[in-house]
Amino acid sequence: MREVVLVASGGGHVQQLRLLADRLPYTGHRRWITFDTPQTRSLLGGEDVNYVPYVGPRDYKNLFRNAIMSPRIGVDKNTEAMISTGSGVALAYLPQSGLRGIPTHYIESATRVMGPSLTGRLLERCPGVRVHTQYESWANGRWGFAGSVFEGFEAVPRRADSNLGQVRKAVVSLGTIKPYGFRRLVERLVDMFNDDVEVTWQTGFTNVDDLPIDAQSMIPDHELKARIADADLLVAHAGTGIALTGLSAGVCPLLVPREAAHGEHVDNHQFEIAKLLDDSGLAVSRKVEELSCDDLLLATSRSVVRGSKARELAIA
Repeated sequence: MREVVLVASGGGHVQQLRLLADRLPYTGHRRWITFDTPQTRSLLGGEDVNYVPYVGPRDYKNLFRNAIMSPRIGVDKNTEAMISTGSGVALAYLPQSGLRGIPTHYIESATRVMGPSLTGRLLERCPGVRVHTQYESWANGRWGFAGSVFEGFEAVPRRADSNLGQVRKAVVSLGTIKPYGFRRLVERLVDMFNDDVEVTWQTGFTNVDDLPIDAQSMIPDHELKARIADADLLVAHAGTGIALTGLSAGVCPLLVPREAAHGEHVDNHQFEIAKLLDDSGLAVSRKVEELSCDDLLLATSRSVVRGSKARELAIA
């Protein structure tokens, strides 16, 4: 049986690949290689999945562990193609697939608006690995434009019969990338939310034990989607995965980028995707210290719809 192998880290990487998978020009049975988390268990329920050791940013030890596993669970004679949206786990599987002559594709994360990540820069040098961007602005002779995971989304004014100007239910999601926290955002929002606002807090690896909130470190994907769809407001770090979850639920998210200077991420790439979505009207973007109650209400004044069907990915 012919199969398509889909490789992605957790969080926004697997969220993107799950949405892009239905647009692939390959039709074989889908098999996933990813990390074992509540999100991936929920998101990929019913799919064929190989769970592998977690690879964090600059995590060379677990990258090597996965590379050793690659010949056993990666590709074989029945593999039609291998595709990844990153991040580090792609380095363990794609180079070996490319060397074996399997159609092998790396689609750079939509988070990378201005150019490739470190993973992308390494993979573009690997024989047999074809690299693709989700932005025409930096496509070139080496990097082809594949299409964007944001295709088809359109912002519209919120219905007049909805709870305009009110925040009764809110979801706050800080992302789940280990080991980075985002306590500054939690502290800011605790001071802004009224006592009568019902808040769902997904805090990931942020330590909030001493704060007056009822937090969950990780919420299964189906449950998080349901809570967002039922909420008036989504406030989140500027991760592609949570942004897509909000957009898919018809919500205009309020995105707050993590900052490397505060030890909240490896670099400041979240500012790029936050600005792009803010400029297109699909999100409201603010820095932590800029957040105001007016920003909360601005995000609730918009809804998001699917305006058109996304095209097949141009990667064949």
